[in-house]
Amino acid sequence: MKKIIALVVTLVLLLVIGFGATYTVAENEYACVVRFSKIISITEESGLHFKVPFIDSVKSFPKATMLYDIPPSEVLTSDKQNMTVDSYVLWRVSDPKLFYQTLGSTVAAEDRLDALTYNALKNVMGTLAQADIINMDAASERNDIYSGIAVNVEELAKAYGIDVVDIKIKRFDLPESNENAVYARMISERNQMAEKFSADGQYSASLIRNDVDKQVNILISNAEAAAAQLEAEGEAEYMRLLAEAYDTDDKKEFYEFTLALDALQKTLDGDEKTIILSKDSPLAQILMGVSE
Repeated sequence: MKKIIALVVTLVLLLVIGFGATYTVAENEYACVVRFSKIISITEESGLHFKVPFIDSVKSFPKATMLYDIPPSEVLTSDKQNMTVDSYVLWRVSDPKLFYQTLGSTVAAEDRLDALTYNALKNVMGTLAQADIINMDAASERNDIYSGIAVNVEELAKAYGIDVVDIKIKRFDLPESNENAVYARMISERNQMAEKFSADGQYSASLIRNDVDKQVNILISNAEAAAAQLEAEGEAEYMRLLAEAYDTDDKKEFYEFTLALDALQKTLDGDEKTIILSKDSPLAQILMGVSE
């Protein structure tokens, strides 16, 4: 019986020692073997590994890029306006040994990133007026400002074994006391832009109308000149044809007679049927049957 108990105890001890002498590493983490508070080895190769039981411990840190959503914080602009900044940081452990020696955990790392990012935001925003941040300029211009913040934080984070992948500003919030004033200023600026666009459009439209009116007047003037020329040429041709048709005295007298009849006909078209002709009028003499 004692032998069985001893055997069981031995097996338990061997199992404990065996489990204490091995550790596993996941694909997305670093494993640091710590002996007496000092890292003696670091591995990122996944699988089963060995260590000294009861003496060595294992500290694991993630290899993947992590997102830390920074709590909103207030900053002061160069024109002494308060603004609330909501941002986040993408980061990863780049030097596990340095990370363990300086911070030791992801919670401590996030606290340090929070402080570093806030200081960088405060310094950069302190050089900008509120109008430089909230305006209608292209977003790429503001992205240049934010990239400078990321570079600043990245340089400082290297001292903790951290690689800052990116820092993004999710939004800027205004204190309620300033919000209405800023909105009113933005509305005023847009109204001014709308008025400028309207004035430019009206000016362009007036130039187009003036040009069209000028072209119309030129076309009408040219058409009237061409019509007058054609009319004059027609009158000249008409007179030439008359001269050719009535080139003798008899023809001329007949032409004058027909003109007189036409005039008499037009006179008799109205309600008044009475005409007065001189006795010396050739037409009167013809109508009265008097011959010369």
